[in-house]
Amino acid sequence: MRSRSESLEFALLGLLAQNELHGYELRKRLIAIYGPFRALSFSVLYPQLRRMLVAGLIEESVSVEPGASRRSRIVYRLSQAGRDKFSLLTETVSPDTWEDEGFEVRFAFFSPTSSVNRVRILEGRHRRLKERAEVLRNELERSPVGIDKYLEEWRRHSLESADREIAWLEDMIKTERK
Repeated sequence: MRSRSESLEFALLGLLAQNELHGYELRKRLIAIYGPFRALSFSVLYPQLRRMLVAGLIEESVSVEPGASRRSRIVYRLSQAGRDKFSLLTETVSPDTWEDEGFEVRFAFFSPTSSVNRVRILEGRHRRLKERAEVLRNELERSPVGIDKYLEEWRRHSLESADREIAWLEDMIKTERK
């Protein structure tokens, strides 16, 4: 996923492939995927939904909520073109699929991806993290005396995080190959 917009589109297609949803529920579920520290405002979500509507990937309808307020909500669902695009995207494997943001969103919708491509994505992520861990190890070994202690601690933390994810990926790859 080369851009945040493409990543968001993939996540929206994935969520709408599971169920039709209104904007507030979509945002809530996206935050669960991306995490609470990545801002996802309605000013980002609704323009993306509008682009997807114009592209024919999704459709909208108005739903009246039962209750005292009888407030209406716009509900979004996948069109056939959206289902086709999501299916195509789940089977597309490229270096973008194992970079940080691309991997997170792809992993959130791993079930519809073929086992062969899940392994390819996991192996790509594994290679990327091994490279990152090696760079961090070298930086820690060659840290000049007097380097900012917080920078050094951040590098150590990043290396430990990468090592944990590498071990997890190795387990996931073994499981997928069975």
